[in-house]
Amino acid sequence: MMKWAVPLAVGLLVLLAWVFSTETGLVGSWVLPSPSKVGDRLVGGFADGYLLSATLQTLNEALLGCVVAAGLGVPLGFSLAHSRLLSAAVQPYLAASQAIPAVAIAPMLVLWVGYGTTPIVALCTIMVIFPIIINTTVGVRGIDPDLIGAARLDGAGSFRLLAMIELPLAAPNIIAGLRNGFTLSITGAVVGEMVIGGRDGLGILLVGAQALNDLAGMFAAISILALCAITIYVILLIMENRAVEAVSER
Repeated sequence: MMKWAVPLAVGLLVLLAWVFSTETGLVGSWVLPSPSKVGDRLVGGFADGYLLSATLQTLNEALLGCVVAAGLGVPLGFSLAHSRLLSAAVQPYLAASQAIPAVAIAPMLVLWVGYGTTPIVALCTIMVIFPIIINTTVGVRGIDPDLIGAARLDGAGSFRLLAMIELPLAAPNIIAGLRNGFTLSITGAVVGEMVIGGRDGLGILLVGAQALNDLAGMFAAISILALCAITIYVILLIMENRAVEAVSER
């Protein structure tokens, strides 16, 4: 209970400081809109439907990117864990890929696959796949070799070993990679919408609000992004903790 109370208390303190600084005039409205103005914008935007539509579009892009990254990253992580040669050959390039800014990749994706949802999903995949690969590799390599050896002596083949031993024991690390990756995927979706463009999405709303100097609108979109990221993070953290408990009971 304590581990949830601390972040909630910190969030409440930040909110109180925000209210105090804006309502007392300590910080001007051109610098920081008041929580009441942001709240009104949120209520009105969801009532009109455009905030819900934009949120669902951004989450859809982020989810698709995360699913594709998991579909590619988890098998590659297992391959790297089992092959030192492949790991030595691939990992330096995986690390180098993280030094390339997302805003630099987005225009190239437009040239390669065109406009729309596809390049945004591709950008999310590129941003998410690295932590999934690394966490999967670490999780598989962390399995006790004696346990693997005992399973092989009992006649476990490669598929059974993967399904019954490696995947369950590496699950906490894999979920941790997904947890970190999904938050990156949301960032990738917003960056993609802002750079590549699209018909909808929170990134499009941010660009529009910036053009109109609508600070409250920008904070409303950012608040939704933060809430989505926190919610997904907490859900996957709970799943990770349950996976750890399941592994400890084995």
